[in-house]
Amino acid sequence: MGHSFELVNNRWIGDGHPCFIIAEIGQNHQGDIEIAKKLIKMAKNCGADCVKFQKSDLHAKFTKSVLDRQYESPHAWGSTYGEHKRVLEFSKEQYEELMAFSTSLNIHFTASAMDDVSVDFLVNLKVPFLKIGSGDANNLSMLEKAAKTNLPIVYSTGMQDMQTVIRAMEVMNSFNSKVCLLQCTSSYPTPEDEVHLRVMQTYRDHFPESPVGYSGHELGITITLAAAALGAHVIERHITLDKSWKGNDHACSLDETELKLLVEGVRTIEKALGCAVKSKQPSEEPCHQKLGKSVVSKQKLGAGVQLCKEHLTVKVGQPVGWPPQDLDLLVGKTLSKDVEQDETITLDCII
Repeated sequence: MGHSFELVNNRWIGDGHPCFIIAEIGQNHQGDIEIAKKLIKMAKNCGADCVKFQKSDLHAKFTKSVLDRQYESPHAWGSTYGEHKRVLEFSKEQYEELMAFSTSLNIHFTASAMDDVSVDFLVNLKVPFLKIGSGDANNLSMLEKAAKTNLPIVYSTGMQDMQTVIRAMEVMNSFNSKVCLLQCTSSYPTPEDEVHLRVMQTYRDHFPESPVGYSGHELGITITLAAAALGAHVIERHITLDKSWKGNDHACSLDETELKLLVEGVRTIEKALGCAVKSKQPSEEPCHQKLGKSVVSKQKLGAGVQLCKEHLTVKVGQPVGWPPQDLDLLVGKTLSKDVEQDETITLDCII
């Protein structure tokens, strides 16, 4: 059994706990707090456990030359990349408002820290856990800083190799045992043959003390449902109000219908996974009573006859009697009463 820990107030993740579903709003709010609130409401209505934003301090995250670069993309919100990114950043007051709004709807709230300064920002905001996105998955000094906050961490591993993930986990785990790692491929949308859900098992084998999950950027919900069936403890998907909106993430985000289907599907899968013990189920009893086979007598036999294999065969009979897998145990037993041909052998037939 893998490790479990409390991710948010009274909500644990890991083996034996329900999958924690994060609806990633990211920057799909278009810089508009009202759209952000609509997305939070949508996530709550669809049954997600948590909404997540992305927090950047632009000067801590980007060099000056990147911020000053002309930005000609159809997704641009400004003429330079810096202007574009500034439109999509919320202030401290706006973050406090969004967090309070989430709390009022009873859905958990957090954000990805996209740089060192934003780690401090989110700690001061009192988020319940930190998300570290794939862009910082190999940023060991920032991972150390995040781990030292002692907040639980959900860590995405896009664009990395196994050696880097091992080093990153060693750094974080030396200060903080509450790290959940997510298999992730950072392409939008991700080609199906580059998703590699089996990496989750590799992570389980390597980090048996850590919950494991999946952050998906593929189209549709099929692959994410498969991640749930493979035992993901945390699932994260981007959400949007409109896939045609301006912005890189909308096209591979889930709309309201898809998010609802995903959450319902994950909960159904969890029920269906059940437990690992094979046993006859209560719902099977009617079928067993109607069609279950029993040991029956091949011929009329009198009381006192000692049964041998030649006396016995297996058929559907009424009532259901001696189980066929135990036929050999009847051999050598003595009949307590007369038995007709084709009669089910029941416990009261035997001395």
